[in-house]
Amino acid sequence: MKRALSAALLLLPTLAFAHTGADGGSHHGSAFIEGLVHPFTGFDHLAAMIAVGMWSALAFRDSAKRMWAVPVAFATLLLIGGLLAFGGLRLTGVEPMIAASLLVLGVMVATQIKLPAAVGAALVGTFAIFHGVAHGSELPAQQALAALSGMVFGTMTLHIAGMLLGRFVLERNVWLPRIAGAGVALLGMGLLSGAM
Repeated sequence: MKRALSAALLLLPTLAFAHTGADGGSHHGSAFIEGLVHPFTGFDHLAAMIAVGMWSALAFRDSAKRMWAVPVAFATLLLIGGLLAFGGLRLTGVEPMIAASLLVLGVMVATQIKLPAAVGAALVGTFAIFHGVAHGSELPAQQALAALSGMVFGTMTLHIAGMLLGRFVLERNVWLPRIAGAGVALLGMGLLSGAM
């Protein structure tokens, strides 16, 4: 776990590339970097991806295999959603579904509800498709593979950060997961009320 934490900390300097201007960040010269920082630039996406990792760590603390199932499912279906967006798919209700994902994930973190890994993976995977469509429609289509690779790498970095929070910080105090989860759920409720 110390190695994973060290690797995640080494990625933090890439956040300096997260600014975007009129050129949408294309001056960075790398679609991979643009995809990598993209999950960090929207608070709704950032909160959802960290919450996925936190819930996995809290709900499956007794099984590393099950702990990884949900973040891997999210990243995989996020990629599929991004590919669908690059292929021209436009879904209705993307923003309400992203808001709903925050509400649901926040409740899951706050309650530390235990679901079978397959059910948890299917639930967050459904939300991930909508996150992927939203991301994919914002990334440079000319270098789709590089941009999507960066996006998935950035997403997994956020999942790992959430898992580390869940394992090393939040589980040490029974109220911290409840407070963090409630905050994410309230964010989701606020976004959902604005999206309706």
